[in-house]
Amino acid sequence: MIIVNLIIAVIALIIAILAYQKAGGVKELRKQIDSISNLGESVASKAGSSVRDKTADMLGKMESSVRGTKEKKKEKETKK
Repeated sequence: MIIVNLIIAVIALIIAILAYQKAGGVKELRKQIDSISNLGESVASKAGSSVRDKTADMLGKMESSVRGTKEKKKEKETKK
């Protein structure tokens, strides 16, 4: 009985290996991993640039609110 179980297990293993290779095997897996990593990099680069732009705009607005515009400075100087 043990021998029959061993033979069935070996046959099942061989069938599984053949099915894996027919489905694409390691080459297909590597191709999918590369495409996913490239997609992730492109998304990250697009998101990074927009975040940088938004941060720069926000800092510019903060600077102008803290320092004030040139017109506000002139008004303050003329009032003194």
